[in-house]
Amino acid sequence: MLKLQDASPKRATKQPRIGLAMAGGGPLGAIYELGALRALDESIDGLSLHALDTYVGVSAGAFLAASLANNMSTAQMCRIFMDRKDAEFAFRPESFLKPAYREYLRQIKRIPKVTGEALIELLKNPLGFGVSETFNAISQLLPTGVFNNSTVNDFIEEVLSVPGRTNDFRELTTKLFIIAVELDTGAAVRFGSDQLNDVPISRAVQASAALPGLYPPVTINGVDYVDGALRRTLHASVALKEGIDLLIGINPLVPYNALNEDNQELLADLAENRRLGRSGLTLVLAQTFRAMIQSRMQIGIGSYQDSYPNSAIMLIEPNRNDDTMFFTNIFSYASRTSLCEHAYQTTRQELRQREVELNKFLIPFGLKLNQELLADETRSLSDSLNIGKSSHAPVSRSLHRALDRLRNTIDNKWVA
Repeated sequence: MLKLQDASPKRATKQPRIGLAMAGGGPLGAIYELGALRALDESIDGLSLHALDTYVGVSAGAFLAASLANNMSTAQMCRIFMDRKDAEFAFRPESFLKPAYREYLRQIKRIPKVTGEALIELLKNPLGFGVSETFNAISQLLPTGVFNNSTVNDFIEEVLSVPGRTNDFRELTTKLFIIAVELDTGAAVRFGSDQLNDVPISRAVQASAALPGLYPPVTINGVDYVDGALRRTLHASVALKEGIDLLIGINPLVPYNALNEDNQELLADLAENRRLGRSGLTLVLAQTFRAMIQSRMQIGIGSYQDSYPNSAIMLIEPNRNDDTMFFTNIFSYASRTSLCEHAYQTTRQELRQREVELNKFLIPFGLKLNQELLADETRSLSDSLNIGKSSHAPVSRSLHRALDRLRNTIDNKWVA
């Protein structure tokens, strides 16, 4: 589902500034975003997603934003996350699902204190100490996260440790903002801003992806941080405030339309057998969560036209009748290859179907659709990744990035 919001008044003819904002959505969200990014990257001539002006990443989207800002191509990232033999790094999903033993131990140590306080309350008011009080005491002993998220930091740190990349916001040649929420105040913070640019990028990603209940809060300089999606979905305004002319946004989670009116023959069957209220707690919670995200997204995007009239926005989301995206576990890595292919193909299909409208939208930014490539309906994600070299030696990679940056600098000065 592609949504376009043009700029008004007409854009200037200067070198356009392009930004990318990516929302969260667990492993499923990251995999969808990666497939969509690959489709956009190769299908729009003039667009280099690893050489934009500003990147904003939230939760799962922070993984991808940090990599792109470090000049990693979408092809390189796909190879890593799909664990291909020609990948630069080995990706092991199980490493992100290690139990948070330290958090368990911390809570075990609190048992005597919490039990003692509960017994005192029971003795003070034996008739008033009921089920709710017992549950309250037990809830204090539950761990704040099931899995150990230090592996998030470790993985990103490793990826950014090779020559030509950096784990330091201040050394980037582009702007990168990683969004997290300060737990004690509920305020959204922007790692990468002048006040928070001394935090390692890998730690900022770890904080942004610390979904409460799944991962413990991440403590940085004495402050506890949790998932950045708790305040807003996309945080697109962070990029728009930087004076972006074109913002590309990707939101992987939308509410599912189980009663799709486009297929009347199946409508009766869906109404009886596919109602989400009869599908168990997991799907009910998934639909509720997605509806909340979509509501916030619509409010935000709607307000940007008035707040940032000189910026155009292209928002990519899954279709609301996409069974694959909805009925796959949001925390599943098992089907990542097929899911990435699915996102790649659905994005290409959307680009083909709206070719005329999209070219009119993109041309003012020096961009246009690659019609020949999009016309090849047999093209697969694997075909896309097999073109060109999968990786380079460290020295060659560093030189490649240096030449890219020199080219961009020369282009900008020439236009100016």
